[in-house]
Amino acid sequence: MRKVKFAILGAGTSGLTALGKIRKQTEDYVMINGGHFGTTCARVGCMPSKALIQSANQFYKRNQFNEFGISGAEQLSIDDAKVMQRVRRLRDRFTGGVKSASTDILSADNLIEGYAKFTGPNQLEVNGETIEAERIIIATGSRPVIPEAWKTLGEKLLTSDEIFELEALPKRIAVIGLGVIGLELGQALSRLGVEVIGFEMLQTIGGLQSPQASKKAIEIIGQEFPIHLGSAAQLKDNGDTVSVTVEELTFEVDAVLASLGRRPNIDNLDLDKAGVQLDEKAMPDFNLNTMQIEDKPIFIAGDVNGFRPILHEAGHEGKIAVSNAISFPEIQAYKRQTLLAVAFTDPDIAFFGQMYTDLDLGKTSVTEFHLERNNGRAIVMAEDHGVICLYADKETKKLLGGELVMPHAEHFAHLLAWAVAQELTIKQLIKMPFYHPVLEEAVQSGLYQQLSALYPAEERGLNAELTVMQ
Repeated sequence: MRKVKFAILGAGTSGLTALGKIRKQTEDYVMINGGHFGTTCARVGCMPSKALIQSANQFYKRNQFNEFGISGAEQLSIDDAKVMQRVRRLRDRFTGGVKSASTDILSADNLIEGYAKFTGPNQLEVNGETIEAERIIIATGSRPVIPEAWKTLGEKLLTSDEIFELEALPKRIAVIGLGVIGLELGQALSRLGVEVIGFEMLQTIGGLQSPQASKKAIEIIGQEFPIHLGSAAQLKDNGDTVSVTVEELTFEVDAVLASLGRRPNIDNLDLDKAGVQLDEKAMPDFNLNTMQIEDKPIFIAGDVNGFRPILHEAGHEGKIAVSNAISFPEIQAYKRQTLLAVAFTDPDIAFFGQMYTDLDLGKTSVTEFHLERNNGRAIVMAEDHGVICLYADKETKKLLGGELVMPHAEHFAHLLAWAVAQELTIKQLIKMPFYHPVLEEAVQSGLYQQLSALYPAEERGLNAELTVMQ
């Protein structure tokens, strides 16, 4: 039996974050990683998808050339093989950078390639070797959800784990599941010339909850490819093609992209043998502010816990988990970061602060500003579409959160998330400088709507916008 002080399961964002801190403390550790090296983001997630989206958006811009007095757009064509080669080239660059900066520097004593299972409290088995660790950090990530019946489709069934390996794009594809991943990839494929049909069981897309934001996203993105909401899709293998049926409609496609979410890689760890109680989803009880499982020296961080499967959240959880693993049995609760999430569609979809379904609508002011309402910069860029939905507390007048469906929302969502984190009021935000002409003026217009909704007339106007010198 080999004994170590720390064992890290998984070499993704959370695991590598924990590794960086542990290596500064001691050499008495082991990292155990099964499967590919490189974070989900770099290998099959945010980075290769952004490479695909960038090519798609560049090509799609030809549709606006006439608006700007540029002719010749009809001469342009897409080489999907070269697009996919570029995606893989950049993907390999990102994953190679992660590996060379992290796991490549580990010795054979510190790195084990294989899948670990718990065999008892503080005990793991990997490749036939038993390891006893005083503290264990679980950071084994996630994998795409694939219904068992769909696996008979073979190579015609794709997930985000396989799509970037395609040498050439299919002519027709069904995207089933229009959350962030499905919507990003579906729109990109459509813009690259693939005939895309989207299917989503919910009545919304991209994870949106605000009725107005959801309506706007469906309206805009639905102009690029057909979207079918509210029904489960049924698949039938026809040999070379697949039939997709919703209600009384049937479509024939060459491939199916399953984007039904991701499942935590926890079900094969035999965590119950560590004395941990598991719920009906085989998940342990853990504290979101300490990342500790029950009262044990076991911590869980990143996509494997299913809370917020986003890279910066995984890194933050890795820091919390490793801090408490090092200090165990002393445990410290840490404040979670303000929610910030982005879908890189066109227009962008972004969320910050409190989500719409978590609001007490009786105590919350909800406003919406549509970019069609005269934002000069958006008009000259031919990007005057979208909506800004903001939530503010009626009593404290603080900004609580919001949803954005607008061009370049990835940037504005950061600023607004920072404002929520600082607990700024609507008046404090109104007093901030806004340049002209910029898209930020649309955010300013949205804040003015909140000002009108929250304050009586005598507390608005110049009195709200000026600050008296002390």
